[in-house]
Amino acid sequence: MFDLNIKIAEEFSVDESAVLFHGGCLDLLKDMPDKSMQLVVTSPPYNIGKEYEKKINIETYIKQQTEVIKDCVRVLSDTGSICWQVGNYVNNGSIIPLDTVLYPIFTDLNLILRNRIVWYFEHGLHCSRRFSGRYETISWFTKKTKEYVFNLDPVRVPQKYPAKKYFKGPKAGQYSCNPLGKNPGDIWDIPNVKNNHIEKTEHPCQFPVELIERFVLSMTNEGDWVFDPFLGTGTSIIAAIRHKRKGAGAETEKKYVDIAQDRIQKSINGILRTRPMNKPKYDPATSNNSLTISPCQNAEQGQLYHDPGVA
Repeated sequence: MFDLNIKIAEEFSVDESAVLFHGGCLDLLKDMPDKSMQLVVTSPPYNIGKEYEKKINIETYIKQQTEVIKDCVRVLSDTGSICWQVGNYVNNGSIIPLDTVLYPIFTDLNLILRNRIVWYFEHGLHCSRRFSGRYETISWFTKKTKEYVFNLDPVRVPQKYPAKKYFKGPKAGQYSCNPLGKNPGDIWDIPNVKNNHIEKTEHPCQFPVELIERFVLSMTNEGDWVFDPFLGTGTSIIAAIRHKRKGAGAETEKKYVDIAQDRIQKSINGILRTRPMNKPKYDPATSNNSLTISPCQNAEQGQLYHDPGVA
């Protein structure tokens, strides 16, 4: 699973296996040949004023995204995929779903939307004037071809009822479920990387490795290139090399480049701690976590009461 001979390069070459570029993605893309990438997967800045971005007007943001997306399509192979993960841009309390804003950019470049995947998670900022956001979306595009790569078997998930059988018809009595598991569908319940996550670094918006692994395994084959134009802490390269693919990415912030360097090297060495794919989510109630017991409940009578010290 791990190739200890992989070296982390700073400049792109098709002869490398892992490329970590410190700089803007457009500068890295200049060195990447046409149709050389099998998978482009990324989460660009949402233009909400995080420490690694300067908030700009939405029109300028769309123009910048268009320039990057256009060059990503240039390097995309004819059988390849682009997966663009975004959330909402918030302006004076009004949310703008960025996937709907960016959709015309991809279709104008002659791409087809194959799936709009909803990534659901339970933790995040709590809102007081609207319901708290607990999902983001990944738009999966390919070129207009029937020959795009899609491998379902490596990403199947356990069946809910594996012993279910056909009850009528010519297959009556036979098992009706695929023994390899079921299609995971287009709603993915994968924990996001927050404080107690095993993969947590100081980056505020970090991809979980298992999220990218699902794209890598289903949309590429061994030896293919995976490219992330907004690399962050290196997760896309990690997901690529641990499954015998090649990974490249660009990151402008030096401190995140350093974190990515360390994480990628640990992955090469086989010592990076990550949350395994398809690991059941932690249930604090069934794990007898004491924090699930409400302080506002009378244990003897089972009655709720109001603590005057709690607003």
